[in-house]
Amino acid sequence: MKVEDFCGLILAGRRGPRDALAESRGATHRALLPVAGIPMLVRVVRTLRASGLARLHVSIDAPELLEAEPELAVLRRTGALVIHRSEDSPSRSVASALAADAMLPCLVTTADHALLTPEMVRHFLDEACRSSADLLIGMVAASLVQRAYPETRRTYLRLRGEAWSGANLFAFRTPRARRVADFYVRAERFRKQPWRLVAAIGPSLLLLYGLRRLDLDGALARGSPRLGAQVAAVHMPQAEAAIDVDREGDLVLAERILRDRAPIAG
Repeated sequence: MKVEDFCGLILAGRRGPRDALAESRGATHRALLPVAGIPMLVRVVRTLRASGLARLHVSIDAPELLEAEPELAVLRRTGALVIHRSEDSPSRSVASALAADAMLPCLVTTADHALLTPEMVRHFLDEACRSSADLLIGMVAASLVQRAYPETRRTYLRLRGEAWSGANLFAFRTPRARRVADFYVRAERFRKQPWRLVAAIGPSLLLLYGLRRLDLDGALARGSPRLGAQVAAVHMPQAEAAIDVDREGDLVLAERILRDRAPIAG
C-alpha cells in the first residue's frame, strides 16, 4: 500500500442548525469560515492535493455552497472533487461515504483542520502504510501541545504516562475498519467525554482507564477486539495537528500561526 493509493474524505457538514462561530464571521458553514483570508475547506483541499492524494471527496449538507468558491467549483466540474451529501452526524457521514469499496483505503479528516500541512499528512500516511492495522488514528501528546501552545483548550484522553488529543486524522485501510465507524455512530454522543467513550467499548477497559493502567497503544490493542477491527495510533510530532478551529480562541490562534507560514498554492 502506498500513500497515492489513498483517497481523501473531508467532513464539512454542520453539526446543528446553527454555528455561532461561523455566524460571528458571516459564514453559513464553519467549513467555509475564512481563516487568514482563505476558507478552511479550501485550505484542507489544497493540503491534501499537495500531499499526493488525487481523489478527494467532501461530505457536506449543502453542496450548492461549494459553487460560490471558484477553486472548489472547478475541481468539482473536472471530477477531481466528488461531493457526498452529509448525514446528521460526522460518524454517519463517514459510514455512508465509506460504504463503497472504491473508497478504500481512505484518509478521513475535517474541514476545520485549518493548520493541517502536507508534512503532517505524509507522516501520518507513511505510518499507516507501514502498519497492518485496519484503522489508524492520529494522536498528539498533551505535553507537546501544552509546551507549544499553553493557551489552547483541548479534550484529552488521559492514560498511563501521557494524555492525548486527537488529530482529526483517520486512515481506513481495510473493509474491517468500517466496523469502527459503525461503533462510533452509536457512541458519538460521548466524543467530548473520553471516559464514557471508553465505557462504551467495555467495562474492563473503563476500569483500566480509570486506574491509568494502560498507555495509548495498550488501550487501543485492548479495545480492538470489541470494535471488530485492529486499531492503532500514529503519534504525530507536530503540536498543530491537535488544533482544529472549534471556538473563537482557536480561530485567533490559527490565524496567528498561519501568519508565519508560507501559503499552499491552489
